[in-house]
Amino acid sequence: MRVLGVDPGLRNMGWGVISVEGSRISHVANGICHSTGATLAERLLSLHDQLSQVLALWLPDAAAVEETFVNKDATGTLKLGQARAIALLVPAQAGLAVGEYAPNAVKKAVVGVGHAQKEQVAHMVRLHLPGVSLAGPDAADALAIAICHAHHLQSAGHLQRALSRAGAGAA
Repeated sequence: MRVLGVDPGLRNMGWGVISVEGSRISHVANGICHSTGATLAERLLSLHDQLSQVLALWLPDAAAVEETFVNKDATGTLKLGQARAIALLVPAQAGLAVGEYAPNAVKKAVVGVGHAQKEQVAHMVRLHLPGVSLAGPDAADALAIAICHAHHLQSAGHLQRALSRAGAGAA
């Protein structure tokens, strides 16, 4: 299974694709979509087009997007939310279920601490995915989101199998 992680941003939208085979994960690809255009609409369209190309090229089976971090600048938060909408829309258009994770949940899943620094996240991504060449901090964050989602999917699968076995045993 391939999992796409997306770190939404209006200027730079990080993305990362990992392969999950059982409990083993490996790096497939990562990069950054850089928005272009003079208007907000043009920038959002450029992100949509670039992320659509990523999906067409790497064909993920599942996707996850980081939830928006709300800051003191309402205008900035709103624009980030619009970029996040693109990050949610593109995989949904491709028919993928999209997981959503708070930044602290991603950090806890990858680093073990919910308030880790960006450098710690990148370091742990390198440990999880030996030999990976990161396109930048946004791509490292996107891979961390993909890893978090992979762990979540694995846990959900284990729980579902256990419940199935328990139900079969009770019958």
